[in-house]
Amino acid sequence: MRISPAELRNRLRTCYSATEAAAMARIICCEMLGQRATDFVLNEPLETDGTQARLLEDAVGRLLRFEPMQYIQGKARFLGRDFHVEPGVLIPRPETEELVERMLREIPANARIADIGTGSGCIAITLALEVPGAQVEAWDISETALRIARQNAKALQAEVDFVHRDALTWPPREKGTLDVIVSNPPYVTEAERTAMEPNVLLHEPEGALFVPNEDPLRFYRCIGLLGREMLAPGGRLYFEINRAYGKETADLLRRQGYTNVQTDKDLSGNDRFVTATQPGQIIGH
Repeated sequence: MRISPAELRNRLRTCYSATEAAAMARIICCEMLGQRATDFVLNEPLETDGTQARLLEDAVGRLLRFEPMQYIQGKARFLGRDFHVEPGVLIPRPETEELVERMLREIPANARIADIGTGSGCIAITLALEVPGAQVEAWDISETALRIARQNAKALQAEVDFVHRDALTWPPREKGTLDVIVSNPPYVTEAERTAMEPNVLLHEPEGALFVPNEDPLRFYRCIGLLGREMLAPGGRLYFEINRAYGKETADLLRRQGYTNVQTDKDLSGNDRFVTATQPGQIIGH
């Protein structure tokens, strides 16, 4: 089979913008089929054998059905590391990288950390690898997510204790056992479905995305209550949030008794993160 990068881009243009099609064509040609970057730029045709031709056609077909490129490649980049992803687990987002970068500036060594709703494990594994002496546990209700997260931890040689647990129903049994809780829980309301891209809506797990219109803060409320029991004095809570509910999320945490509640924007200027402190002595002091 013989195909040029331009021909590949034109096939993808039936469903994607010129910029998106060009990026996808580069990944297929250079990363998946091994074409040199200079040959791709010069639009040199690819000569593919039977195996490569099937790989190309499979990738194009899946992209034209709006399957995310990360699922097709089986990996997503997160703060310099490759994490395995597949249908059934949420693809890590750049906004979550921003959250973790902030945490890495603030979390002290030897912190006891829980990542609630771990998904691929990208938050928990990164913290385990980057925070000296950290003790990290990660919860998820999805056995598929936990399988993938454990696979990522093994591949990246990270020590994380993965636990099958539902944050909405699990009662805390021990008080003050954590210094940090972080969560990027489901926060997209059902009403926001119509504004979502088809690659997300058709392929990423609904349970990791959506909350009812009538209770958009359900996870923040439950995790906030868990934090009031499980965080040590001065412990920190880190949330990624729906940009439409920054004030409401912050007000909720203040009502629950947290101090130093702060809402911060992502690089696009949207309210995206809320942090709060368990009353008491600051961790690390």
